[in-house]
Amino acid sequence: MLQTTKRPDSPVSIIGAGIAGAWQALLFAQAGHAVTLHERGDEAMTDATSHWAGGMLAPYCEAEVAEPIISRLGLRSLDLWRRELPDTPFNGSLVVAHPRERNDFERFARMTEHHRRLDAAGLAALEPSLEGRFRDALFFPAEGHVEPRRVLPQLHERIKAAGGTIKFCSDVTANELDGIVIDCRGLGARDEQSELRGVKGEMILIETDEVQLARPVRLIHPRWPLYVIPRENGLFMLGATSIEAEDTGVSVRSALELLGAAYTVHPAFGEARIVEFGSGLRPAFPDNLPRIGIRDRKISVNGLYRHGFLIAPALAELTLAYVERGQIDNEVMQCA
Repeated sequence: MLQTTKRPDSPVSIIGAGIAGAWQALLFAQAGHAVTLHERGDEAMTDATSHWAGGMLAPYCEAEVAEPIISRLGLRSLDLWRRELPDTPFNGSLVVAHPRERNDFERFARMTEHHRRLDAAGLAALEPSLEGRFRDALFFPAEGHVEPRRVLPQLHERIKAAGGTIKFCSDVTANELDGIVIDCRGLGARDEQSELRGVKGEMILIETDEVQLARPVRLIHPRWPLYVIPRENGLFMLGATSIEAEDTGVSVRSALELLGAAYTVHPAFGEARIVEFGSGLRPAFPDNLPRIGIRDRKISVNGLYRHGFLIAPALAELTLAYVERGQIDNEVMQCA
């Protein structure tokens, strides 16, 4: 079993400053470990998968398609988000559908829990911009969302405030580092984890002052549910796609479908200004489940798939519990 102390001569090095690595570094630094977080990119993190994420904290909605372990980790993570970043918005999330997707909407309702069904008036009271747009909705009041490009720097600042060190433009390997090494490189770890694959998630950022939303809205779609996530200053992120491809960029087909679906949520989106197209490659194992691999003094945290911001805090807590107490979570951990 791995034995560690909190002495400076037993350091903890974490590779990868995206959402998985940032939470690992934060919890270890707060526990008193000498933490160094290495990131091969610069401080802007524009090459990181986290830069292109939606940032939805929606364990109940994800239960429609995800395994129970995702809900378990996600629910615990909500508590950690609230503890570490109390300003995280927990305004809930909405699921809506047009009449032709009624069967899928009802299936979504059956497959998920902890929601309230709103009629048209209730929906309008919650989101006035959606008045008259849908006859009902599912409201998940306990869910939240974060803006990745804002919250990741906040986590980095909290790491430093807890005594951790962050080194950007530091392209290191585990063999170069002493002490405990936690590998959070995502797809960069395929040199050691050949099972990993990239699943492309595409997004479009648009801007309009004609629509105001206080929470993410998911639209049931024949192929995939569109989500519209409000950002600050009249910005909205449109996303949904999970494409089994590892190229970058946004395809014409995806752009048309995302924009068309957004238009059906509210016609004012048709007049919105397109600010940005982009995509990120999410690291996934064949079963689409996260994995904490343990081999001597090296730990890998990977396979977060499309649930990075939702489950990263809980995974960091499990890693810390193993290092400090030898605690094993058999659903997530694999020991070599």
